[in-house]
Amino acid sequence: MRRIGTLLIFFLTIQVRATFAQTDTLSLNLKQAESLFFKKNYDLLASNYDIDKAKADIITARLFDNPTLEYENLFYNHETKKFLQTSYAYGQYSASISQLFKLAGKRNKSIKLAQTGVKMAEFDYFDLIRTLKFELVNTFYKTYFSAQSAKVYQEQINSTDQLLKAYDLQLKMGNVAAKDVIRIKSLLINLKAEQAGLLNELEDNDKDLKLLCGLDAKTTLLLIVDQAGTKDLSIDKIPYSSLLDSARSNRADLKLAKTDLLYNERNLKLQKAMAIPDVEIALSYDLKGNYPEKYTGLGIKIPIPLFSRNQGEIKKAQIGIAVADLNIKKQESILENEVYNTYKTALRNEKLHGDIDPAFSTDFSTLISALIKNFKARNISLIEFLDLYDAYKENTLQLNKLQFERMSTRAELNYVTGSNIF
Repeated sequence: MRRIGTLLIFFLTIQVRATFAQTDTLSLNLKQAESLFFKKNYDLLASNYDIDKAKADIITARLFDNPTLEYENLFYNHETKKFLQTSYAYGQYSASISQLFKLAGKRNKSIKLAQTGVKMAEFDYFDLIRTLKFELVNTFYKTYFSAQSAKVYQEQINSTDQLLKAYDLQLKMGNVAAKDVIRIKSLLINLKAEQAGLLNELEDNDKDLKLLCGLDAKTTLLLIVDQAGTKDLSIDKIPYSSLLDSARSNRADLKLAKTDLLYNERNLKLQKAMAIPDVEIALSYDLKGNYPEKYTGLGIKIPIPLFSRNQGEIKKAQIGIAVADLNIKKQESILENEVYNTYKTALRNEKLHGDIDPAFSTDFSTLISALIKNFKARNISLIEFLDLYDAYKENTLQLNKLQFERMSTRAELNYVTGSNIF
């Protein structure tokens, strides 16, 4: 019974550890990362509140001014020696209620201005999505291919470590020279140093990816890339004019610049309307302080636009229109340059990637396996072995870099066109 109990505890322990291992490791492809990004990214969530704040400005603009109520009462009657009397015989009080009426369509113009502000907040939000999504995709692929390169280093470190142990043994037996052992040790140190630098960069990318997706810092990410899905569309079949048209139609920053011009135009209309005085109408009642007693009166108040006609705010609105018009031209220039440069870079990276024989990596791996066998059989020297081994590492790292740059420029094409081409 004790043995059975021990076995049960043992298997339960294994099950619990397996469960914790599953919860700590998260397998993630790009679509899943994007889904987490839209649900949990803090910058997006905060920016979404800015839209709600802008909508609240519409509520404010639609509200009418509150009426004003005034009341005055006799505080102390020295004849009766009493306070706050309100009777007709001994008291006195007066009251009035007034309402401000805005003229020249100020209320409607304020509502339209606030509605334009909502549009600006929305385009600002969409542009943030565009920027952060590019950062997400770029970081995802950078992390993935850096992890693939880290595997290459680990494989080489493991095999070099085994080689070092074998050479140490042969050195003790007097079969190899000490200089050969030193060369292998030097190679191992270099590999570990390069791996440490790559792992530091990988951890930074991993951190950025978790922040973008709103994941816990302790989560271990296992990124998955469908290599077959990266060959779906050839960039050279997409005309540059089509990309430029897509950017002009979809880029949120350009739409934001155009909406800013509309905002300033509507603000100018509002400021010109503000130069027209508003009217305040009041209804008043006075018990005995006016003629006749129990006086009721109707009053009107309107400022005379003799000195201030809102000249400063009108001038500022006019300048805002000029600045917004220049900003549109600037954004259009930025857009054209970004699309053109990214398209050229993408074409170059696609051509470079297309020139690589798909079987090259496999052939090179087979060559390395044969190289190790030949080295163990003493058919090649240590120097030749180390040179070819280093060439294998550089080749694999370069291939990973080329694949990352290819996927990165594809993501950048989506970014500069404001669309999902890939």
